Amino acid sequence: MKPTTTRVLMVAVVAGALGVLASLWWGGSPLLRTDTGQRALQAAMEASAPEPPPGVKPARPGEPMPTLALPDLQGRTQSLPQAYAGRPLLINVWASWCGPCIEEMPELDRYARAQGPTGVQVIGLALDTPENIRQFLGRVPVAYPILVDTPGPADASVWLGNRKGVLPYSVLVGADGKILKQKVGPFASGEIDTWSK
Repeated sequence: MKPTTTRVLMVAVVAGALGVLASLWWGGSPLLRTDTGQRALQAAMEASAPEPPPGVKPARPGEPMPTLALPDLQGRTQSLPQAYAGRPLLINVWASWCGPCIEEMPELDRYARAQGPTGVQVIGLALDTPENIRQFLGRVPVAYPILVDTPGPADASVWLGNRKGVLPYSVLVGADGKILKQKVGPFASGEIDTWSK
């Protein structure tokens, strides 16, 4: 086969796989609530994602979380994962305009409140403007901290492994600072309790 034919076939296979995974996702498939399903979805998305900008290395499970310096809503810079070291950390990337993000926020809030002083810490990472975030949180308040970043090809979400920029996107970081899991899409009711173990 010619290199061009091979390339066309590879693109077709990846597009087909993404189509199947998308139909499973939007169809509410339990497959995407499994680690295997999430790894398959992540691999398919990475295969069709653009190359990250120079110097940006998207993280993968088993690797240390990249250090991120992001402001909170008061403008104070937080350094991740250092500011939350010593306990597992769940980072949920969202935006005020993202319907599935909004739907899962009460579940994330419930989970965060149930963790207590020794459980998993939850951080919301909003790819949005501070004004939009404040307005949204006035209607749908949450108890966990919110950090802010500007969406783009080198935003914190990409560094955390979300090369396609799909929202919501969650990452579980171990107490040792290594990425344990990555999740594309929203948490169903009760799913977060087993996913974070």
